[in-house]
Amino acid sequence: MQQAKNIAGDSAPTQTVNVQHFLNDHPFSTFQWLIFALCFLVVLLDGFDTAAIGFIAPSLLKEWGLARPDLAPVLSAALFGLAAGALIAGPMADRIGRKRVLSLAVLLFGVACTWSSFAPNLAQLTALRFITGLGLGAAMPSAVTLMSEYCPDQRRSTLTNAMFCGFPLGAACGGFLAAWMIPQWGWRSVLLAGGIAPLLLAVLMLLLLPESVRYMVARAQSAERIRAVLNRISAQAVRPSMRSFVMTEKMATGKAASGVGVVLSRAYLTGSVMLWLTYFMGLVIFYALINWMPLLLKDAGLAPKTASLVAALFPLGGVGAVLCGWLMDRFNANLVIAICYALTAVCIYAIGQVADNVGLLMLVVFIGGTLMNTAQSSMPALAAAFYPTQGRATGVAWMLGLGRFGGIAGSFLVAELTRRQFGFGGIFSVLAVAGLIAAAALLIKQATQGRD
Repeated sequence: MQQAKNIAGDSAPTQTVNVQHFLNDHPFSTFQWLIFALCFLVVLLDGFDTAAIGFIAPSLLKEWGLARPDLAPVLSAALFGLAAGALIAGPMADRIGRKRVLSLAVLLFGVACTWSSFAPNLAQLTALRFITGLGLGAAMPSAVTLMSEYCPDQRRSTLTNAMFCGFPLGAACGGFLAAWMIPQWGWRSVLLAGGIAPLLLAVLMLLLLPESVRYMVARAQSAERIRAVLNRISAQAVRPSMRSFVMTEKMATGKAASGVGVVLSRAYLTGSVMLWLTYFMGLVIFYALINWMPLLLKDAGLAPKTASLVAALFPLGGVGAVLCGWLMDRFNANLVIAICYALTAVCIYAIGQVADNVGLLMLVVFIGGTLMNTAQSSMPALAAAFYPTQGRATGVAWMLGLGRFGGIAGSFLVAELTRRQFGFGGIFSVLAVAGLIAAAALLIKQATQGRD
């Protein structure tokens, strides 16, 4: 048959391009760094807005005359929203696209966080934190998925982990900014800053952020649109004859063609459950410490400002995820992260034993935070590499969404342990067990799936 002519009138044979090979074979472009920067900012603001409530908690107790148990609902409201947002957004992103879901999610949590800064009472703040959580929960997996689908295979974990470092860095910024802003302008200023920034970012995303090129191929979108994106990665390599685009991965068929079908299919179910359990246990530790560490340290005898600064060191340690990503790209990713969780358990236990030595406490908190956040920040990259394109957004989102219930459990766990008169050391001993369970789950995933 006569070859179809391209849009330029060229009658050359159609060239079939493997988009992942294209990404692998060309240098990481300025266009891809722009995508990285926008997704990094999304994750940074996600971390800031998620952790902000913990840093303003002491001010809420004072201004509204609350008892500590009264804080449990507002501390957990965003986590329920995070879980719901992720569970809904994953299948949506696999169906209608990563960019649409991500842009709407950032807009939603920007509006809700801004509104929450004007909340007149605890009930309204709790409701607005839930809505904020819906946007936060939808944004994170969409950003991770979009970024991972523009990465070359040999650098995917490194780049995805570097982007995900924005979350603990954003949480740490929340602590440092809260310590500076609250004495001057009150706790509402922290939420207002956390709302205006994503609104500005949403505008930039609508103007600059592209759709995932792998998603476009999986959904058989127009060759012209795919070629236009590849042209921004390497204009010299794109030819008008490129009119057929494929991917190396095996495409799901039948029932498994949907994102949910892929995640729950026989080939992926065991790995999915182990990813959920690992992320759940990691967030038990993370949110228990983010939400309660300032209060626990204050009870242990530290001044409020010192307690906030020490607690802020814990999420700051997430920058270690870049090194972990480099190791994941070169060694067995499951084992690399499992070791980090096991060492985290040791450090969490140690925090409970050194409260009377501020210098040593700061060191242990920072090391524990580095290990904990390195492991937790590496999980989205692990999930993104585990699932095929047709189920990647759902797989990453459901891990993040179901894992959020670990954050809810962590917040209530510390409240319950406090009610039962557990001491400072006892609380941290219980939390250390979660790190051991997370490590064991990844070893099971490795043994049963052999996937990394």
